[in-house]
Amino acid sequence: MTSFTLADVRERTYKKRDAWWTVFLVDPLASRLVVWTANHTNITPNQITFGAGVLGLGSAICFALADWPWLVAGAILFHLSFVLDCMDGKIARLKNNGSVFGAWVDFIFDRIRFFGCMLALLVGQWAATGEVVYLLLTPVVTFVDLLRYLNGSQVAKTRQSMREKLRAAATGSPADTAGDDPESTETAEQPIDAAPATAGDGAPVVFMEEVLRENPDLDADQVRSGAHLSGARVIDVHQGFSRKFGWYERVRAFLLRSRVRPHLFSGIEFEMFVCVLAPLTALLAPISPLPGLIVPVVVLSCAALLFFEVVIVYKLWLATRDFTKEMNRIQAG
Repeated sequence: MTSFTLADVRERTYKKRDAWWTVFLVDPLASRLVVWTANHTNITPNQITFGAGVLGLGSAICFALADWPWLVAGAILFHLSFVLDCMDGKIARLKNNGSVFGAWVDFIFDRIRFFGCMLALLVGQWAATGEVVYLLLTPVVTFVDLLRYLNGSQVAKTRQSMREKLRAAATGSPADTAGDDPESTETAEQPIDAAPATAGDGAPVVFMEEVLRENPDLDADQVRSGAHLSGARVIDVHQGFSRKFGWYERVRAFLLRSRVRPHLFSGIEFEMFVCVLAPLTALLAPISPLPGLIVPVVVLSCAALLFFEVVIVYKLWLATRDFTKEMNRIQAG
């Protein structure tokens, strides 16, 4: 049996950028569990996904019971289920035994786990307290979570469409217009580690965002100088955002050195705040006369997620303006 090390897990399964909750609160445990699991068992990624679903079911049951010890137990089980949810992908990448169907199963189980636990938490609190605010929050949380999925998908398609058109314009090749159809699920994205396309003058064509993602020690000015890119042609559709927020590149580089993505409150943090942090505030119940903090934490989570979604859309809008300028510049020669 192959002997995997912690270094193997980090090198072969860690994403170059990830949610801060995953980087600091999940990966340190998940990676060590992956080493033991990969070296001592034949457990498959799908079996780990099923285990995460079982823990998620246990978490939902605990939330439905509503009393503070059960809320704390439910929060712990939900976090552990997310650890397993991260492990299945790592095992798949480490042992190269993943599957397309397994990715579908992982996604579906993840959504069922979150919605089941969220409903159990809020409806359980309504049943226990009679406070209608818990029922009112249920569709709000559902809407916010659905919105971020729809927005994330469409933003990714739009960005990919811009990259493909700019790459095609720079290389003189036909553009792949898969991203133009809003109903299309095909992105045809060129992998970041693939060989870059070349412009008409033979120079490689690269995108600023991809270079910085792969090389967090570089800054935008170094990339623009081309000193580290062997004469590559750099295309940047985020110049407008960078000009308006000069500090962003420095913060982004600082975060990426720790693998933390600048999108500081993403879907992962949203789920963890709702199903881990909010119920954990029940620990204050035996020692504090204050009302429960579940509602404030859930409201704060919704507000934070919506704020970052607005920022993403604003950044995309500025990028579309830079895209038009860059296309005009390329077409003008």
